[in-house]
Amino acid sequence: MPKAYWINCFRRIDDPQKLQDYAAMAGPAMRAAGGRFLARGLPAHVFEHGLRERVTIIEFDSVAQAVSAYESPAYQQALRILGDSAERDMRIVESAGE
Repeated sequence: MPKAYWINCFRRIDDPQKLQDYAAMAGPAMRAAGGRFLARGLPAHVFEHGLRERVTIIEFDSVAQAVSAYESPAYQQALRILGDSAERDMRIVESAGE
């Protein structure tokens, strides 16, 4: 089964404290659901039409596991804390191979 990658880009952050509070809950929720953080923070370089925005990449063993993590009560609680204090572009991408 191909791995899956949760890619989260923050287009806008209006309240850094809420983001910090969200991250304090979201990180443990992702790890409890089997996620492994591969990258987190601002990009070292951007090219072409890339944006210099906060990015998080989390690896899961499958798309189903990543979706389950998103839908989990613990992560939904973290989302409620974040509220509308950030605009995000979030997606789950299946690996091209193992």
